[in-house]
Amino acid sequence: MTLPALTGGAPAAQPPAPPDAKILRDIPYVTGGHERQKLDLYLPKKKSGRPLPLIVWVHGGGWRGSDKGRCLPAANGFTARGYAVASIGYRLSDTAVFPAQLEDCKAAIRWLRAHATSHDIDPDRIAAWGSSAGGHLVALLGTTGDTRAFDTGENLDFSSGVQAVVDYYGPTDFCDRSLLKEKPSLGGPESAESRLIGAAVRDNPEKAAAASPVTYVTKSDAAFFIVHGTDDPVVPISQSRRLDAALRKAGVFSKLKVIEGAAHGGPEYAARGLLDEVDAFLTAQLKPSAR
Repeated sequence: MTLPALTGGAPAAQPPAPPDAKILRDIPYVTGGHERQKLDLYLPKKKSGRPLPLIVWVHGGGWRGSDKGRCLPAANGFTARGYAVASIGYRLSDTAVFPAQLEDCKAAIRWLRAHATSHDIDPDRIAAWGSSAGGHLVALLGTTGDTRAFDTGENLDFSSGVQAVVDYYGPTDFCDRSLLKEKPSLGGPESAESRLIGAAVRDNPEKAAAASPVTYVTKSDAAFFIVHGTDDPVVPISQSRRLDAALRKAGVFSKLKVIEGAAHGGPEYAARGLLDEVDAFLTAQLKPSAR
């Protein structure tokens, strides 16, 4: 689960908007908030005549790096497939410890629901998609939709729940004893997970459990599409298997897509065939008739 060290430096240049989309950048979703509490909104140029389903992208980076400019769904044509896409920033672990990151993601979703009409978004058809640390956060969004414990700040009349989750190789259980025994450094104070919760994972099981998506699994959770490579050296595939098993046991729809030989990220995760599978999953879960 430990993520590689990330270097600092100037933020990456913003990629251009997809040719079929217009983009609204750096929209604050918290009034007077932190510089990272902003989102980018990608909207299809062609009007559909009805409110659009929304994909909320949450970036990875070990909870301590990267940014919302790297948006896989927007870069890979999901606006052309008929979705609005929001890429959200959130406070990193060097600024605030968990649950700040989840609170930010939920604040962004509430803002998007509060402003759905003005952007032709359907507030009842929202999916969350993320990779690595972002996969962890979207998994939490999908498993905490039935609690308001992490809803703080503005737009509290709106739900922060999502209807579907696409989790690319996210950590799911910080308390996995077998994993901590096999790799003791994962629970050490310098690991990304420990920096996230503000304490050494191995010595703080309650905080570790509170940051683990498996802790919150219930029968009312969002549907999940989980993708993980067999050769991931950063987040072992056992993490996704644990979440998939817990969701299925609770009676929640979950599909685990295993990519043989894939590591932690790489071109396999943006392959056309896989993106078609993601689209089919989202289409099934975000049907207009489900409103």
